Amino acid sequence: MVGDNVEIGVYPFREAIAKSEELGLDLVEISPNADPPVCKIIDYKKFLYEQKKREKVMKAKATKVVVKEIRFGPQTDDHDYEFKKKHAEKFLKEGAKLKAYVFFKGRSIVYKDQGEILLLKLASELKNLEKLNKCPNWKGKE
Repeated sequence: MVGDNVEIGVYPFREAIAKSEELGLDLVEISPNADPPVCKIIDYKKFLYEQKKREKVMKAKATKVVVKEIRFGPQTDDHDYEFKKKHAEKFLKEGAKLKAYVFFKGRSIVYKDQGEILLLKLASELKNLEKLNKCPNWKGKE
């Protein structure tokens, strides 16, 4: 048995419970698989509160992944492309992930190959900032 105002040692079960009641605290089994099992005299509600508080701090420190999207048309002009590429570089430097896609409207679907070339060009120009997770793929009707 271990605790703040307790001598570390092996105690019979009834004596350990009596000691915890005398101190007005709870007897908590810490390591049940040890031989003999390890128990600690603590305020259990305070222990749970501190554990939740620690978990909340750990959750707040965890990195949150932000996904930014950039949308191109199949016949995006060079100036527009450069403008959007600068935004993509800024997003990647901030630590966000980037999702770039080409939006086909109406009969512009005829320029499917131009859209793929545009995405491959963007990926090759941004490869020094971030590695490519997924190659361009086709979603939608063929």
